[in-house]
Amino acid sequence: MRVGVVGVGYLGRFHAEKYKAMDGVDLVGVADIKPERAEKLASRLGVRFFSDARELLALTDAVSVVVPTEEHFGVAQLFLTGGVHVMLEKPITRTIQEADTLIKLAEQNNLVLQVGHLERFNPAVRAVNSLIKRPLFIEASRISSFPERGTDVDVVLDMMIHDLDIVLNFVGSLPVSVQAVGAPVVTNHVDVANARLEFEAGCVANLTASRISDRRLRKIRIFQKNTCYSIDYGQCRAVVTRPEFFERPGTTAEELAVPAGDALEEELKSFIESVKSGSAPLVSGEDGRRALSVALRITAEIERRLKIWPDIVGTE
Repeated sequence: MRVGVVGVGYLGRFHAEKYKAMDGVDLVGVADIKPERAEKLASRLGVRFFSDARELLALTDAVSVVVPTEEHFGVAQLFLTGGVHVMLEKPITRTIQEADTLIKLAEQNNLVLQVGHLERFNPAVRAVNSLIKRPLFIEASRISSFPERGTDVDVVLDMMIHDLDIVLNFVGSLPVSVQAVGAPVVTNHVDVANARLEFEAGCVANLTASRISDRRLRKIRIFQKNTCYSIDYGQCRAVVTRPEFFERPGTTAEELAVPAGDALEEELKSFIESVKSGSAPLVSGEDGRRALSVALRITAEIERRLKIWPDIVGTE
């Protein structure tokens, strides 16, 4: 299968490297608006490079689109219209309207549109997937130091959206209530945020994301009746806690068996398999749209609060 990568910055170069090493895949080229960046990677991998993504259209059966969020729609639309399957990094687009257009294009042209919610392929998440039955409470923390890569979107679309996708997948529905707070600290976008989501079935999720911390943490805990599952995304560890563990001194939890695995490699292999078999991708365009819709609700709530913040401060 002929594959290309559009956008070979921080993350895109990893896409290209994974494809290059993959059996049954021919990485035919990479494209980037910075020709020197594309040429350097292409030379190392022994493939062609382009400064215009359109040059990959006639050469590929599938592409990874790893460009800034504001360019997601235009680049993905180009390839879907041209009959090329698309692996699109998250968030799917900037707006729901753009997401709907891409989803419709993929359906009309019988193409795979997969969205890059990487944590779905995390070995620790996969280890507990079948064990999550009816979550009652979920808490997630995703914090890091300020990233070297670009921050063209706020922390909700940049980081929290990973946990949003996981929560929505576990709960199986959209929230009926969204409360959120946040603040811009080092950029013009919100850099730290907290959201509380309430679902019709009774589950509540509390999510925190920050890109201005002095440490790195990516964890989520899912509580259901008589059980708590703790996942450390970064360490690929999953731990289960049940009431009986507290009856045994010195023992508080049991670590689940988590097979070794590379989440990005598994994500791209899953994409290629969907293209070859014609099966639905594990993370579909609809999934990407669902996560985006909640992320935009959170952002809107944060913006609403920020607009009234001076009045609140003034009354103290």
